Amino acid sequence: MNKPLFLRIVDRPSNEVPYFEQRRNAHGRYVLSGLQKCTAGICMLARMLAYGQSGDTYDEYLRLGESTALLCLENFTNGIIQLFGDEYLRRPTPDDLQRLLDFGEVRGFPGIIGSIDCMHWEWKKCPTAWRGQSTHGSGKPTIVLEAVASHDLWIWHAFFGAPGTLNNINVLDRSPVFDDILQGRAPKVNFKVNGHNYRMVYYLTDGIYPKWSTFIQSIPLPQGPKAEIFAERQESARKDVERAFGVL
Repeated sequence: MNKPLFLRIVDRPSNEVPYFEQRRNAHGRYVLSGLQKCTAGICMLARMLAYGQSGDTYDEYLRLGESTALLCLENFTNGIIQLFGDEYLRRPTPDDLQRLLDFGEVRGFPGIIGSIDCMHWEWKKCPTAWRGQSTHGSGKPTIVLEAVASHDLWIWHAFFGAPGTLNNINVLDRSPVFDDILQGRAPKVNFKVNGHNYRMVYYLTDGIYPKWSTFIQSIPLPQGPKAEIFAERQESARKDVERAFGVL
């Protein structure tokens, strides 16, 4: 990451999370700084989770042991959620939802709130014991990311961690994307298409997803001008999530 982003991530926990504030020990000397603790948290996230390295890998230049490093990791992840969650790790607010609906209607899809799809993220240092359940057709172990993205590349739903042998439907069975609907907290909308009233938002998908009322798929072999125009518009709008994956 670039330096300004790194310093911003370090600055806020150092000033707003008590664990990362630099303190004095019993001898009156300053102990670990917020920079050391945040660096340990970031390194542990990257190296321990991706490469399986031990917790005391960074003792040489960060001057902290395994137990302290693990504590930094725990407090760092909690601090990131606490400080940045409301802005970056949230579901759409009513204003966000209305913005998505308005833009979708302009594009010819009233009631749409995004495009959903999955991608495989290569896991280069996958442990041997997990390689079988994480390896799909390419022969390389992967982890699946399910995401919902809007036209402005905002990924407002992400479900990450399913093994690479699962396809989109298997991941959808495990995903919390429809928890709001199941718990009666789905957003209330009302729109009309071809003279019919609808009260449920939907997502644009590719052909692998089931034919549910919350999914709008393209037409594989469109017959006639209307079907061809619909397929063209649907496939064009669904590329929002593909673009988001590409940028990610």
